[in-house]
Amino acid sequence: MPTIDMTFPFWGLAIFILWTIAVVILLLIVRIRHLSAGGSVKDFATQNDESLLWRLFRVQSNLVENLPLYIGVVFLLTVRGVSGIAVDSLVVVYIVFRLIHSAIHIAGIDPMFRFLSLVIQLVCLVALTALAIF
Repeated sequence: MPTIDMTFPFWGLAIFILWTIAVVILLLIVRIRHLSAGGSVKDFATQNDESLLWRLFRVQSNLVENLPLYIGVVFLLTVRGVSGIAVDSLVVVYIVFRLIHSAIHIAGIDPMFRFLSLVIQLVCLVALTALAIF
């Protein structure tokens, strides 16, 4: 069976998946610590931006929401055979700002920075999609 080389989009996908797994593991650790300290399971759904538990839950949810979008872009690029410096650069910027977005959220830093990161990611996804289609 023929194999496909690990391109920048595929490396980006691998990093995205590994980061999502790392966040899930971190969320599980924080949940276990919360429960072992006498916390309630009901606290998991309590919206509280001061709570690391809530912020990790939101980061994990956000990653799961965005992963299919990136998978779709990688699929389009791969099927259409689109590659090059522009694609590689956009993938790197997208993944870097995906990680920054998560880190800002986990740290509880001003949401405006998270918003700017999201805008950069969306621009990258739209540009990658346009490169794949046209």
